Amino acid sequence: MDTLGFSKVAALTEWFETWFDEDYALLYAHRDAEEARLAVGRALRVAPELSEGPVLDLGCGAGRHLEILRRANPLAFGMDLSRVLLGMAPSGLRPWLLRGDMRALPVKPGTLSGVCLWFTPFGYFSDDENHALMHSLGGLLRHGGVLVMDYLNADLVARTLVPEDTVERAGVRIISQRKLEGDRLVKRMDLTHLDTGQRREAVESVRLYHPTDLQEMAVRAGLRLRRVMGTYSGEAFTPDSPRWIGIFEKAW
Repeated sequence: MDTLGFSKVAALTEWFETWFDEDYALLYAHRDAEEARLAVGRALRVAPELSEGPVLDLGCGAGRHLEILRRANPLAFGMDLSRVLLGMAPSGLRPWLLRGDMRALPVKPGTLSGVCLWFTPFGYFSDDENHALMHSLGGLLRHGGVLVMDYLNADLVARTLVPEDTVERAGVRIISQRKLEGDRLVKRMDLTHLDTGQRREAVESVRLYHPTDLQEMAVRAGLRLRRVMGTYSGEAFTPDSPRWIGIFEKAW
């Protein structure tokens, strides 16, 4: 048991099955519609294919990116595992949302103009499953279709890791501990609702892939790199960029 008192029993359930709920939305409330507007706008300029034909926003959560994308492309739709986050989506989006596990995508191969993965919904699984997911994403795209992968900058994360911090958001105190455990970034959180004293624990665990690893995976999935950005506003990627945003196109 570590200093936050995490139970070994919690490991029996995959972290992503239980974490993406109202507390998650609260903790990441600063990832807002304005950030999404900037990111989607830049992606549409780099990859205009996103404005035509069916496009999947995978791991769409409450739909902040999808809502903006659909202004340009009424065939865009979203999918997420979290019933809670999907329920938080604007009512007008709900006919365009699917609930499911990204490891079993209910989409016919070769039918999509684009797939978007915003705010690091990649790397949750084992290496074999992550590689299989990339291969599946490549297979869903028609020739010339695009994949937008918004991922963290693994090297920057490793260099600047904050081992522990405490924040308060809307009456919730969150104590977070971060560690590199092998090739994974693991964040363990203790959340206390200050008005009721209700307490819960949560975990995030993401496989850290370097850009070359992601590109090699993409090539094996039939994709080639079109552009890399380091910010949502489209700045070039550098070792100190906060994000690694790869735009890939279906090569064959």
